[in-house]
Amino acid sequence: MNEPHDLIVVAHIVKTRGLRGEVVAGLLTDFPDRFENLKTLTGISAEGSQRSLQIEEQWFHGNRLVLKFAGFDSIDEAKQLVNYDLAVPAEERIELPSDSFYEWELLGSRVETIGGQNVGEVKQILRTGGVEMLSVVDESGRDRLIPMAADIVVEIDKDKKLIRIDPPEGLLEL
Repeated sequence: MNEPHDLIVVAHIVKTRGLRGEVVAGLLTDFPDRFENLKTLTGISAEGSQRSLQIEEQWFHGNRLVLKFAGFDSIDEAKQLVNYDLAVPAEERIELPSDSFYEWELLGSRVETIGGQNVGEVKQILRTGGVEMLSVVDESGRDRLIPMAADIVVEIDKDKKLIRIDPPEGLLEL
């Protein structure tokens, strides 16, 4: 099986559907058409165990995906999969434009000012409905929120896991 960092979670199973073993999954991808040609997904339980799941049928119902996996032919069998994450190998990810990124690519990145001052490490990206925020934790465990506005986040180097910021006066004191 793949290591967890070699996988990209693209959906999360939220409930069973029908009597034939189908499950309903919420999408965690901006590319729903990626499911059209998929034959297999990796299921990851809450405990982290993995299993290969062969797709027999799939269709969209509203903004959710309904899946029927081989070997899951009843509602009781399908219940085993509720709360599983569904993932694809990282090498099968959709390539993004150079100025775009996947959230997981930024997690663990070092954040520093354009002057070289270490700010901390990205622990999470928060979606606020407006500008996304980087949750950055410094060596002392202090959490700072850095808006991902273009005039603040001036460089993202995904390969070096480095984000450079030009914080307005007072931002790092909050």
